[in-house]
Amino acid sequence: MAAYQASSGLAYPLGATYDGQGVNFALFSAHATKVELCIFDESGAQEIARYAITEADNNIWHIYLEGASAGLVYGYRVYGPYDPLRGYRFNPNKLLIDPYGKKLVGTLIWHKAIFGYDWDDPARDLSFSRLDSAPYVPKSVVVDDAYDWQGDTRPNYDLANSIIYETHLRGATRLSPFLSDSKRGTFAAFGEASTINYLKHLGVTAVEFLPVHAFFGNRHKRGFIIDNYWGYESFSYFAPEQSYLSGGDISEIKDMVKKMHAHGLEVILDVVYNHTGEGNHLGPTLCYRGIDNHSYYLLDAKEPRFYQDTTGCGASLNLQNRYCLRMVMDSLRYWVREMHIDGFRFDLASSLARQNGAFKQDSGFLYAVAQDEVLQSVKIIAEPWDVGDGGYQLGAFPAPWAEWNDKYRDNLRRLWKGDSGQIAEFATRLTGSGDVFNHYGRSIASSINFITAHDGFTLYDLVSYKDKHNQANGENNHDGNDSNWSWNSGAEGETSNQIIMKNRKDRMRAMLASLLLSFGTPMIAFGDELGRTQMGNNNPYCQDNAINWFVWEGMLPWQRKQMTFVRKLINLRKNVGFFARRQFFTGQAGPSGYKDIAWYTSAGTEFGSSDWQDGNRHSIAYLVHQDDRFMLVIFNAGHQPQEWTLPNLKKEFYWKLLLDTSERFKTDTPLGNSKTITVPAWSVLVIAIN
Repeated sequence: MAAYQASSGLAYPLGATYDGQGVNFALFSAHATKVELCIFDESGAQEIARYAITEADNNIWHIYLEGASAGLVYGYRVYGPYDPLRGYRFNPNKLLIDPYGKKLVGTLIWHKAIFGYDWDDPARDLSFSRLDSAPYVPKSVVVDDAYDWQGDTRPNYDLANSIIYETHLRGATRLSPFLSDSKRGTFAAFGEASTINYLKHLGVTAVEFLPVHAFFGNRHKRGFIIDNYWGYESFSYFAPEQSYLSGGDISEIKDMVKKMHAHGLEVILDVVYNHTGEGNHLGPTLCYRGIDNHSYYLLDAKEPRFYQDTTGCGASLNLQNRYCLRMVMDSLRYWVREMHIDGFRFDLASSLARQNGAFKQDSGFLYAVAQDEVLQSVKIIAEPWDVGDGGYQLGAFPAPWAEWNDKYRDNLRRLWKGDSGQIAEFATRLTGSGDVFNHYGRSIASSINFITAHDGFTLYDLVSYKDKHNQANGENNHDGNDSNWSWNSGAEGETSNQIIMKNRKDRMRAMLASLLLSFGTPMIAFGDELGRTQMGNNNPYCQDNAINWFVWEGMLPWQRKQMTFVRKLINLRKNVGFFARRQFFTGQAGPSGYKDIAWYTSAGTEFGSSDWQDGNRHSIAYLVHQDDRFMLVIFNAGHQPQEWTLPNLKKEFYWKLLLDTSERFKTDTPLGNSKTITVPAWSVLVIAIN
């Protein structure tokens, strides 16, 4: 290959930009003394050229290679002080990924050469490694962003009308019998008719993928044999995970999104901007650490050899640095503009909004998101906590942020576990958790209601295991949360006892009904609609196997029945017309004389103060009124059937049963003007009033 003609190029945009005539390269580093651009063959195995970058404007190093084009494989070597005690870890022996690189080639090999220090030196990270890491690390690839979207239109559902389906891109389709081997577990799988038809049949409006940014899952750390399956250790915020591409072309992602949109499905990404896969001071040097450790990471003020860490993963990304913040914002805009993504769920979002160690509503990150015109059109969801001091910030994010509501999760679990003292809080959680979100002009949809997620028990395991069973993770069952608010119904794990199995099925249906009959935005974890099990593992982050995979074939009759039930629930939620509201309830009577929502006891009377304070109460009903229509929903979380007196609405009316999770009554059972009904144990009933 003939050498390219090099010129100074431009400092903007960052990354590698192909303009049809050549490629402009721009890299931020505030403390580097020299930068080299290394060019490789198509496989990334052999370096074939190297260019010294001599231009640096405002900390941006840039060069232009005339004649270079998309598909060019490259990496950087960055020179500067290697002084870990002062926070500097430059080592030009380490080939570095472009932080803005949009595609990667090659496999990460967990070799001692990928560390900036000499692995065998007793001084560890204070030593300096002279081993060349290039043979062992992936390289960046120049990408042409041109793509024909053919008039793609976003579904653009209001959050109040959304039903989110959280799933793992690989695990959901790894065992699909309807796909070719090459497409299983990839972006392409979600563009196939079989996958889309399943989602449409179920009735969800959005798929939320666990992280798809490149994370080098099959890394095999020294001393460990487990993989990073979930993907919460991003190495790139622009390049997708290579193993999720069936053919290596990133247009596969665009094809998938376009097909999902054509069928009315949105795509939300779980993104991890709070830390990277480089970890703590003993981690590898693959990108940010070697480009400018002092800028990209929050260092300990007293001992800059070490990192500030509010993530539990070794080091926090430094969003107080304007270039680092810019990278995050550029990444978000890239996925919206170029990939047409419909929203983001931010992992450990509290870490992103810290200023000088403390969570701040006026942080640079929250301000940047609020003013960004590109992000105004997509859904923004926070996991509103981290592991640092003051990290639990549920309800603190400003509009239009939505937030994962763990208070909802825990209360719903405890109620249907049979715990006492849950009813008063249950009423608050059902109505959008106004105690948490009814401020700053936020809507009732701000609460992302969920009972299960990727982290923790599946719904089936929640009713089948009292304790976690994480032995397969290789950590002696010490990992994972010990507080699951679960009950095994009388036997730990699998059982042939039909009484126990009936209780499990009843409680699963009741919890699913509670979720989809709550106000706020429901999120269903993939597989819960048919009772997927992880065999009691509540932390399967490292299990790229049947523990985590969706089993498409061999479903039991009760599992298919439960899937049909969930589909019916979703359709009910969409069609009754009560759940699209944005405003919180007032509990006050309107011009019609009826309250927008009222709470009833089994005696048919409205709740009074003594009823709310009754810790032994396990049942409640809400009556919602809107546009001269009524809907009554009864929840009996007790272990005995209960006689229920229906409310007196002071006019002629007829009851019509729309749903009974216990299946004692038939669908659309006309109850006429009945005064009382029997509500089965562990059940939810939905009654329309005509």
